[in-house]
Amino acid sequence: MYVVVAGGGKVGFYLAKTLLNEGHEVLVIERDRRKADQINEELGSVVLRGDAAEASTLAEAGTNRADVVVAVTGEDEDNLVICQMAKKKFNVPRTIARSNNPKNDKIFRLLGIDATVSRTDLIMQQIEQRLPEQALVHLRALREADLELVEGAIAPQSPALGKAIRDIPLPKDTLILVVIHDGRTAVATPESRLQAGDQIVALTRVENEGELRSLLLA
Repeated sequence: MYVVVAGGGKVGFYLAKTLLNEGHEVLVIERDRRKADQINEELGSVVLRGDAAEASTLAEAGTNRADVVVAVTGEDEDNLVICQMAKKKFNVPRTIARSNNPKNDKIFRLLGIDATVSRTDLIMQQIEQRLPEQALVHLRALREADLELVEGAIAPQSPALGKAIRDIPLPKDTLILVVIHDGRTAVATPESRLQAGDQIVALTRVENEGELRSLLLA
């Protein structure tokens, strides 16, 4: 799959890194020379320097053959323009825009953007458009800090079933960040109660994954 990533900031960098590790063809468009040089140094020659909000830059990037265009700049207006051009001028099948301001989500959808998301792991999910088969999967390894984001489902026999998060003996340095219940996503709070079938997104240390797996899936 060929993915064009517009924006080489932290989100764009980690997104490109994840996609490359999964074997996809990736091109990052970044206008800042310093960021572009850093990405090329760490990921290889995968950066086109230029303004992704300009049609000529998208054409140079080969956007007409892209399977997905992801706009993750720091400006919602730029992300909207990039995705609209990719969709209407270059006939890209799927466009995904990072939404820095949730109030803009409705506008993005009304203007034909396929998906608006904010977190890197959710952007990956939108790109792949499928839920992994594993009950607990890595969403994004934060190798530098020995941390990772993981997603898991609460099983009917889970020790965490029916408990408020504050009462669950989570592994050390583990936080449940998001709870998805009946398709509705909510930021987790200490009072959030977990039910069978709920999907959770948690931050934990790599060595604690097994313990977290047992707690969620046992």
